[in-house]
Amino acid sequence: MNRKLKLRGALRAYLLWPIVLTAVLLCMNLSIYLIDSFAGYVMTAFTVVYFAMAMTVYLVKRHKIAAELVRYAMDYGQVQKRLLKELNLPYAILDLEGRMQWGNDEFMDIIQEKSAARHSITNVFPEITEDTLPKKETDEVLRVVLHGRNYKVLLRKVITPDFDDDTSFPMNDVELAWDDRNALIAMYLYDETEITTLLKENKEQKQITGLLYIDNYEEALESIDEVRRSLLTALVDRKINKYMQSIDAITKKLEKDKYIFVFQQKYLPYLQTTKFSILEEVRGVNIGNEMSVTISIGLGVNADTYISGYEYARAAIDLALGRGGDQAVIKDREKISYYGGKSISVEKSTRVKARVKAHAFREFVEGKDKVVIMGHKIGDVDSLGSAIGVYRIAKSFNKKVHIVINEVTSSLRPMMNKFVNNPDYEEDMFLKNDQAREVVDSNTLLVIVDVNRPSYLECVELLDRTKTIVIFDHHRQTNEAIDSAVLSYVEPYASSTSEMIAEIMQYIGGNLKLKPLEADALYAGIMIDTNNFLTKTGVRTFEAAAYLRRSGADVTRIRKSFRSEMSDFKIKADAVSSTEIYLNHFAIAVCASSDVDSPMILGAQVANELLNINDIKATFVLTDYNDKIYISARSIDEVNVQIIMEKLGGGGHLSVAGSQLENTTIQDAIIKLKTTLAKMHEEGEL
Repeated sequence: MNRKLKLRGALRAYLLWPIVLTAVLLCMNLSIYLIDSFAGYVMTAFTVVYFAMAMTVYLVKRHKIAAELVRYAMDYGQVQKRLLKELNLPYAILDLEGRMQWGNDEFMDIIQEKSAARHSITNVFPEITEDTLPKKETDEVLRVVLHGRNYKVLLRKVITPDFDDDTSFPMNDVELAWDDRNALIAMYLYDETEITTLLKENKEQKQITGLLYIDNYEEALESIDEVRRSLLTALVDRKINKYMQSIDAITKKLEKDKYIFVFQQKYLPYLQTTKFSILEEVRGVNIGNEMSVTISIGLGVNADTYISGYEYARAAIDLALGRGGDQAVIKDREKISYYGGKSISVEKSTRVKARVKAHAFREFVEGKDKVVIMGHKIGDVDSLGSAIGVYRIAKSFNKKVHIVINEVTSSLRPMMNKFVNNPDYEEDMFLKNDQAREVVDSNTLLVIVDVNRPSYLECVELLDRTKTIVIFDHHRQTNEAIDSAVLSYVEPYASSTSEMIAEIMQYIGGNLKLKPLEADALYAGIMIDTNNFLTKTGVRTFEAAAYLRRSGADVTRIRKSFRSEMSDFKIKADAVSSTEIYLNHFAIAVCASSDVDSPMILGAQVANELLNINDIKATFVLTDYNDKIYISARSIDEVNVQIIMEKLGGGGHLSVAGSQLENTTIQDAIIKLKTTLAKMHEEGEL
């Protein structure tokens, strides 16, 4: 391609400068003529000679100068090319389809497969596909691995002017001549292997603080002969120490049933993969003890300081114990993970904790002018019964008491009607949200019963209106908690919150005396939550029921209050008849919600009924109500339905749990439930 070399720009101006000076000399020459004509002639002669020499240099030497410039540019280009070729940074040029056009020595040494790269860079780096190549003039950054080395890849699209275009364009028109046909992709490789290795080592060597508690130390020892108690303790201690040695942990026994341990974070994936096998190992220790020993573990991960890591571990172990024990909880900043929790919570034989909580609760009641009691949305019989119990406690100390209830379901109405328009009770005994907001202030004791999750409360705004909050609940705790409570009594082993309140009433003191209607409400709460004393019942459950019977509870009166309508009975029958058996052991049914006041209650009743079928390990009944899908889950002892419901955003107990799904349909909810069951079945969690 023969092109006439032309000098332009600053270089051309520089060569023309002597000629431009001729005009200045002419002006000077004219001025000298005015002074002396002879001197003017002499000056004219010199000016002509100067102009002739300047023109000669410009016309004759400019081609030689241009040639020298070309040679210099070529030499400079060769130097640049050599420097680029020998550059330590791996660099290559690709076309828009990802075919390598050129690569420097460092790049070629790394990829080795040169012919494969010329066909497509994807053959060398599978992570770099046509979709990942830059479409605009913005950098694309990828991470790839090649021959055991970690690289950061920077891809940059570069558009150049048309090389075949011989037209000179003004600056504002240059972009019009640019086209993707002239585009190339520059590819840079940055070796991050050492940095990645150091970051990995730094992360793996981080210290994790853990706490390990034996859940039922005293109870397990009492279930064995005295001569073998030391042997049981030694075996459990040996299991724990051996397990800690396998993860290179430093272990210190704080108390007879409490341990603290520290280990490196690189062992955490192993613990998660094995689902903390120490839980099963300790539970398997048996030398004749009737009660299996269970432990709880709390880990604090990714904390900024050692102190905050210990606080994470404390929060995790509290959560594990609050959920019934026999499980491991990992607190990774705001993220909470649960492992284990498959065994039934062991009932504590001692009532010391109930007595301590009762005395603390009495102090809070005595210190406030008003008491407001609140349960969960769409309250059930246990929620109402426990609220009535707290109402009687507060009234025994002559306090003004209100119960917050918005929606009264058909299952709740028979019991609640006994208190409404009853001359023995105030007209404002029951309040709705708007009324409760006006009542609650800084001098109000807010008591929350049968729930410990803010999102499930009747009126969550009340939490911000007072700082004195007390919680009584029997549901397992989740990572969603009410942090501002001054007293929290959450016991997952309890059959119901009504049972817990009945125990507290026996230790609260004062002039407390239950009325028969109030005893009925508490007894009904226990009866409904235990499915007529068939599930989750222990010695303390029957002791609480006996106390309520002595206080005037009438079983016949309660049973009449909870008889079903014929229409409800037919709906339950239809749900049972349409039940699907999934994976041979899981019953899934849909309960109709039209023309029913309390479809969730019917769903729970259907779930309980389906457990009477042979080979059914767990039942799930779905109900569509108020634009939400409610799932009632039940089991006897083989499957922990709480873990299943937690994966669907809910919770509960090992044998009784539930969940609420929003923005979905019954069919989609069933698919989501089946997918969860199938995945857990494959992973061995069921």
